[in-house]
Amino acid sequence: MSIKQVVKIGGSLFPNYAIDLAGKLENTNSLIILGGGEFANLIRKYNDEQEFSEEVNHWTAIDCMDIIAKLVNDKVESCKLAYTLSEAEKISDEGLTPIFVVSEFLRDEDPFECSWDVTSDSIAAYVAHCLNANLLIVTNVNGIYTQEPKEPGSTFISKIDAKTLLTFQESSIDVMLPSLLLEFGTNCYVVNGKCPDWVLSLIDDNINDYNFDYTQIIGDLK
Repeated sequence: MSIKQVVKIGGSLFPNYAIDLAGKLENTNSLIILGGGEFANLIRKYNDEQEFSEEVNHWTAIDCMDIIAKLVNDKVESCKLAYTLSEAEKISDEGLTPIFVVSEFLRDEDPFECSWDVTSDSIAAYVAHCLNANLLIVTNVNGIYTQEPKEPGSTFISKIDAKTLLTFQESSIDVMLPSLLLEFGTNCYVVNGKCPDWVLSLIDDNINDYNFDYTQIIGDLK
C-alpha cells in the first residue's frame, strides 16, 4: 500500500499555510485531510444562537471539511480529490497526493456518534486506522501544552500517553482523539504546520534528529 501517513491539516492553517503544506507533501506517500476551519466555527456560532440538532451540526461541520478540501485542491497541482480509500490509494500510486473528501466515506462507515467532541482529528485517526497508516495532526501551535499556550505558566509537552491526555480539559486536539488512539493502539504526532519542514522531518524515515518542538501522543501502551 502506497499511503504511509495521514496528514490532518487543521482548518486554522487555511488558506495560506494549508495550501503551502499540501504542495510540499508531494511524493511523501501522504493522504491529506483538511479541518473545517472558520466554516465549522460559524456553525458552532449559529448553533449557540439556534440550537440545531446534534446530527445536523455533525454533518454540516463535515461538509465544511469537504469545502476546504476542494478549495485547497484547486490551488495545488500535485493534489487530487479522493472520495473513497481505494480511490485515494490509486491517486497515490499515480504519484499525486490525495486530498480526502470525507463526507461520503463517513456516511457509509458511520463510525461516530454525532457530537462536537468528534472533529477532523478523530476522523483522521479513523482513516489512518483503516489504512494502517501513521497519523500526523498538523495545527497552528507546536503541539500539546498543559493549558492554553498563551496562558501564564503554560508548559509544552513533548511526549504524553493518550490515557493521561484524557484528563485534560482542552488542548490543541479534539476530545475524542485520545480515546481512539487507545482503542486502535496507535501513536500520533502533533506538529506546527506553519513550519512545513518540521512536518516533512517527521515523515522522513531517514531523519532521526528532530531539532524542533512537537508532541508525540502514545496510544500504544503495550
